[in-house]
Amino acid sequence: MTVSTTPFLEGRRAIDYHGVVVGEANPGADVVRDLFGGRSDTRTEELGKARTTALREMEDHARARGGNAVVGADLDDKVINNMLMVSASGTAVTIAQE
Repeated sequence: MTVSTTPFLEGRRAIDYHGVVVGEANPGADVVRDLFGGRSDTRTEELGKARTTALREMEDHARARGGNAVVGADLDDKVINNMLMVSASGTAVTIAQE
């Protein structure tokens, strides 16, 4: 599945829009401690895994709605109540196969 941060895929035509799709990952409270505790290897690895999980979940939601691509994708990470939350969002579309 193609995922792009741009609002369209240059040279390719979206033939249907399926709405906003979201994926989320919550790797746990220990990661928050590591963020401020200086264990950068753990932080980098866990953030990477969380981003991958959020993107895959977003892609799964896009497929479930009939899309074959996501445009306008955005990744965001926040600490909420001492827990790290990573989210991915975008618009599911069907791109014409050429």
